[in-house]
Amino acid sequence: MPKLQRKILSGSITAALLSLSAASLPVSAGLTQQVEDALNFYHYGHNGAIKFDLNYRYENVNEDNRFGPTGTVLPAAKQPETANANTARLRLGFLTPTWQGLQAYAEYEGNLAMQDDYYDTLPNVNPPLFSRVADPDRSELNQFWLAYTGIPDHIIKVGRQRIKLDDDRFIGNVGWRQMETTYDSVLITHNNQTLFGLVANVGYIANVQTFVGTTENIQAPILNLNYKMGDIGNLIAYGYWLDYTEKENYEKSSQTYGLRASCCTKPLDSYTITDDLGVVYTAEWSHQSDYESGPTPYDAERYNVMAGVSAYNVMFQGAMEQLDGSGLNKHFDTPLGTNHAFQGWADLFLVTPNNGIRDVFGTVMVPFQRGDLVFSGIYHEYSDDTGRFDYGDEWNFQAVKKFGKHYSLLAKYAYYQVGDDADPSFKSTDTQKIWLQGNISF
Repeated sequence: MPKLQRKILSGSITAALLSLSAASLPVSAGLTQQVEDALNFYHYGHNGAIKFDLNYRYENVNEDNRFGPTGTVLPAAKQPETANANTARLRLGFLTPTWQGLQAYAEYEGNLAMQDDYYDTLPNVNPPLFSRVADPDRSELNQFWLAYTGIPDHIIKVGRQRIKLDDDRFIGNVGWRQMETTYDSVLITHNNQTLFGLVANVGYIANVQTFVGTTENIQAPILNLNYKMGDIGNLIAYGYWLDYTEKENYEKSSQTYGLRASCCTKPLDSYTITDDLGVVYTAEWSHQSDYESGPTPYDAERYNVMAGVSAYNVMFQGAMEQLDGSGLNKHFDTPLGTNHAFQGWADLFLVTPNNGIRDVFGTVMVPFQRGDLVFSGIYHEYSDDTGRFDYGDEWNFQAVKKFGKHYSLLAKYAYYQVGDDADPSFKSTDTQKIWLQGNISF
């Protein structure tokens, strides 16, 4: 598609989204219900559905003084230009009705780059003349699985599937990116909250289809036990054994064990003390070491604590997450996690620095219109795991507006500033990112 046509199409989509916001969708409520009814169908009394998800996004990335492979600042002529990515991602899936406890699902996913002024991370596709936006122009079979629910309190799911455990720190779908991560795997879920309050997920991952459309081979048993402690929260124990079987990924192999206690699962949920006052908390410890194909022996710890209060629907949180490190390839990593949700939205710490990272941050979330509009602000201070090196700080802001169940608009901003006493082995640059997004999902 010529660049001019892409820009015209991008402008048309943006204008449509702004019109949608202004109208607040009161006129289209009847049409929305008709679409919802058409996409959900019955066969011999069992539910089936056509799933539809369209996500438009504009992303702007501006970096200052990028470093080259040798650790020195690139000359001005080789500094990447500001990235501007206009992309539209479509997911289209078919969920069969349940028959004899069996149900199947197939889903296509495609991302259209309507403006190619960005580096999409894939080699020999877009040269790194621009800053990085990890949303390549491509399509794929995103999910294709068969599930069996004939055993009471159990779901057995086999095939390519989305897996999200706890807060997605260790096993997630990288849901922020346009293309998500899915897994060729077997996952058995036992859910008996009525009798024992226990949800157990036991699985095995054979391949990882990444959010940039590449495939990584892995042998990975996973175990996650989630016990509900009444109204006060959940106690979780987990173990993940990741053995990457391709040489270029050997260093990502690891085994991780951990314990987590938390309340609550949704951002604005809390344990209620009075009608206008509630509390939230997280206390988590994890241990990680080398495993199987991993060539570098190491041991590393992770600590994650958060305490917050909800007062008159406004949420205040203070937190600290620390991932330890002791040199090259000897740091705590989460290669299958949704890492964008942690340590700042500017994505400077998707891989843990050699000397680890300590992230001390505070969050404020303010809902309006009965929670349909939510403003969030987060401030981060980063250092190594001892506090000796100043990695810098970061501001994050976000506004999300929902229009019923199926439509939403989002505006998001991140600004990272390099610290005055940075780790000489960790090279970063001042970074600003801006996002505008509209979503339609049925």
